[in-house]
Amino acid sequence: MTDQTTHQHHSIDYVEITVGDLAEAKRFYGEAFGWQFNDYGPDYAGIRRPGDDAGEVGGLRAGEPVGVGGPLVLLFSAELDASVEAVRSAGGRVVEGPYEFPGGRRFHFTDPSGNELGVWAEK
Repeated sequence: MTDQTTHQHHSIDYVEITVGDLAEAKRFYGEAFGWQFNDYGPDYAGIRRPGDDAGEVGGLRAGEPVGVGGPLVLLFSAELDASVEAVRSAGGRVVEGPYEFPGGRRFHFTDPSGNELGVWAEK
C-alpha cells in the first residue's frame, strides 16, 4: 500500500480482490472501468485512485479466488447502462440486474476470476 494523507478511523481504507490470473484481471478492470495499476511484482498490483498517479484504493492479489459469498464491493457509476455494456464487452458476466432499489439502480457482475462485484447509480 502507498502512503495516503487522510485515513479515517474504522472506515474501509483499502480493498484487496483475489484473482486467479493477475494479467487477465488487470486487463478486465482496465477495459471495463479504466482502472490503472501500480505493479509490485508478479503476484500483486495496486489499484490506483482515479485521477491520482500514486494513491491507491485497493489491490489485485494473485491466488485462489474465493467462492461465492463474502463481502460485496460496490462501485459507483454515473451511467449505469454504459457500465453494464463495458463489463460485458470486457468479458465479465452480469449475474443480477440491473434493478431498481430505493437509492437508484444497480447490477452485479462476476469478473474472469469469478469474483462478484456490484455497480450502482443514483436515481
